[in-house]
Amino acid sequence: GIGKSTTSCNISIALARRGEKVLQIGCDPKHDSTFTLTGFLIPTIIDTLQSKDYHYEDIWSEDVIHKGYGGVDCVEAGGPPAGAGCGGYVVGETVKLLKELNAFYEYDIILFDVLGDVVCGGFAAPLNYTDYCIIITDNGFDALFAANRITASIREKARTHPLRLAGLVGNRTSKRDLINKYVEACPMPIIEVLPLIEDIRVSRIKGKTLFEMVGSEPSLNYVCEYYLDIADQILSQPEGIIPKE
Repeated sequence: GIGKSTTSCNISIALARRGEKVLQIGCDPKHDSTFTLTGFLIPTIIDTLQSKDYHYEDIWSEDVIHKGYGGVDCVEAGGPPAGAGCGGYVVGETVKLLKELNAFYEYDIILFDVLGDVVCGGFAAPLNYTDYCIIITDNGFDALFAANRITASIREKARTHPLRLAGLVGNRTSKRDLINKYVEACPMPIIEVLPLIEDIRVSRIKGKTLFEMVGSEPSLNYVCEYYLDIADQILSQPEGIIPKE
């Protein structure tokens, strides 16, 4: 609820603006990660697989990969029904299908948008496929508590995977005292802290990214610069860290 998907979509476009071929994969059962990129809830991987009786050979790229604003390709993993199944299984099936379609390696950057409450290994599954993790938080205790659990899971995964924490992004916050306190206790890079800009929240409601809204509201251009800065830091291929929770 602190703007992970909104941030993800804007970072995806910022990376595309820098000339990268980008795929964003939504890994939340709500399957609304890419909503501001496409303007609608796209069909999920798991629903498509079920409709084809899990016959991978009957699925085409256009069935599951949808073109979003700014040339960003979009996929929604979907999720099992509430109380049944495992989110990690769904993420695994998503990667398996994209590899079957020869799509997984066609992108310069694949961005997994993952819900923040890492309560089981399943939702930490995207960490198996990534070089970097970026934690999105605000200046509140609850968000930083979740961030700390993600930090612990990154440290565990880094034992067996080439995974590093790129850093932390503070989203829509007028203060950063708790963020600073946390980073003091658990040293990690602060990539960016976005101020409390109401237009970021409004963009989600409108189903548009900030980059699209700039077309009719040029005054929002300064907000896009924050996301372009995050993209530039990612593209600089930082060394990253193995964090301590």
